[in-house]
Amino acid sequence: MEMRKSRIKRKINEEGIAFSLKLNFNDPRGVELGAMCGFDAIWVDMEHVPSTFVEIENMVRAAKLYDTDIITRVAKGCYSDYIRPLEADSTGIMVPHLMNFEEAQKIVYYTKFHPIGRRPLDGGNADGAYCLIEPQNYMKTANEERITIVQIEDPEPMGDLEKICALPGIDMIFFGPADFSQGIAAPCEFSNPQLLDARKRVAECARKHNKFAGTTGGVGNYKELWSEGYNFINLTSDVIVLGNTYRDIIKTVKSKEEII
Repeated sequence: MEMRKSRIKRKINEEGIAFSLKLNFNDPRGVELGAMCGFDAIWVDMEHVPSTFVEIENMVRAAKLYDTDIITRVAKGCYSDYIRPLEADSTGIMVPHLMNFEEAQKIVYYTKFHPIGRRPLDGGNADGAYCLIEPQNYMKTANEERITIVQIEDPEPMGDLEKICALPGIDMIFFGPADFSQGIAAPCEFSNPQLLDARKRVAECARKHNKFAGTTGGVGNYKELWSEGYNFINLTSDVIVLGNTYRDIIKTVKSKEEII
């Protein structure tokens, strides 16, 4: 028995870039649809969305049917908040609002097994195949194939960026432009020079230290982000696609009613 390996890692190693879809609706059917359509990863949320661990576990199951990764953005809290999505076999966790190097060290301590960290060892859940994976193999594969992501979405950690990117056990640095724009007192000004400079610095520093560089983007700018060094890009979300489509349908129908 072997632990499932990460599609994100495989895709980046083979093609240089991986794409994800963010879901705000915590329904496994949405995960299954996104996976069927070819996204490499589905990003689910416990920071802004009231998802339970059972719901996360069911969404992981749906993704695994199509060899698609699940990235769970956790709520900041104790070590249990970080490891439970991993034990449900989420391919990775994303910790929001990393503020300094010391916090990054604690995240590694809780999410990686020996010799990198001291993640509490169980193995009796989905990621350990309910104790069917030999413990040493489980720990080694989890360290290699499960992704610890930290979000740089505030100006405060930029002074520690070099140390954060160099830290063993951090697998991806993810730049969050929306909250970063608030932090520099330019809310949602995504062309602000300070924000663009930080975005480039995050990608450059991550790649310098052989870490994945992730951020949010879209079909209109993913090539620009790729040229900056980003190799994991979230392209859209369920609420954006559905909201825009629903609105366009109603606009079309209303315009035809006016003609009639």
